[in-house]
Amino acid sequence: MRVPVLDKDGKPLMPTKPSRARRWLKEGKAKIVANNLNVFCIQLLVEPSGNDQQPIALGLDPGKKFTGVGVQSAKFTLFMAHLVLPFADVTKKMSGRLILRRARRGRRINRKIAFCKRAHRQKRFENRKQNKLPPSIRANKELELRVTKELVKLFPVTQVTYEYVKAKGDKGFSPVMVGQKVMLQWLTKIAPTNVQEGWQTSILRQQLGLAKDKKNKEKQTPETHAHDGVALAASNFMKFEKFHTANTRGHRWVGEVLVTSAPFRIIARPNLFRRQLHFENPVKDAQGNRKRKGGTITPFGMRSGDLVKAEKAGKSYIGWIGGYTQTAKTKNVSVYDHNWHRLGQFTPSKVQLLKRSSRLCIKS
Repeated sequence: MRVPVLDKDGKPLMPTKPSRARRWLKEGKAKIVANNLNVFCIQLLVEPSGNDQQPIALGLDPGKKFTGVGVQSAKFTLFMAHLVLPFADVTKKMSGRLILRRARRGRRINRKIAFCKRAHRQKRFENRKQNKLPPSIRANKELELRVTKELVKLFPVTQVTYEYVKAKGDKGFSPVMVGQKVMLQWLTKIAPTNVQEGWQTSILRQQLGLAKDKKNKEKQTPETHAHDGVALAASNFMKFEKFHTANTRGHRWVGEVLVTSAPFRIIARPNLFRRQLHFENPVKDAQGNRKRKGGTITPFGMRSGDLVKAEKAGKSYIGWIGGYTQTAKTKNVSVYDHNWHRLGQFTPSKVQLLKRSSRLCIKS
């Protein structure tokens, strides 16, 4: 295991051993710095003894609902992550918006009168021909890009390897395929980027002895997706060559990479609900007022996405603010886990703010 190191200006240096990092902290040569991925990182307060750097690669194994991330050098695995992508949440919100828009238009337009006299404007351009990314896929790619930028701040990444996906047969387009070109353009601006196909990753993963859990891909462990990210990163230190023997022939990876233990993080995006005038089916309280819906700000000094520690019935919970309820008799704050399942509602006086929202939910 290695600890990320930054110089006096915040530029990433080669990671160091935990024992050396502890010694630097004890001697006052370094300090602990916070980061959005909750990785233990130190920053030097003195000039480094050297600036020599070894190649460090970042691997991304994209998916529809989950993405695997791995950071690897030739001798150490530096970081692993399992990204919970917001595809399902964004799709659900966009479907709801579509239904509401159609309902409003149906109520507004009187179809009993002539078309030219109806209360709607004519289209100004051919709005059915679009080249933009769908919102759900854009949200997936932006989360992958956000995590990549955070890792580049911690490690001196010299190469990014992205797994390129191809659709099979006549099953229609794959959400994993859409947006790959845009994602590769974004990554190229960060570091030199290359692509690799899935079957090559599978061969290397098996050669490195990394386990793969294909039964339950929702399981938040390194075996589901993070190991693929490590294999993608490790491909930069090995060569994929042909071989031919008396009985067999094919391709294999040639070279040596050491895969070690490394910090593992589960990363998700808080499922925020923006302020709306009222529910789709308006609900009124005893005084006849419509109930509020959504909103990211609470009257208790906390915002949605803030990391907090809450207490209830003698138990402590660590989670993220997701909303609040306030009536004449009660005031409660809702706290959620990284999967955005509600842990409970808590009294604001028993909720302690730990960290302001970074738009990321990190679980070790």
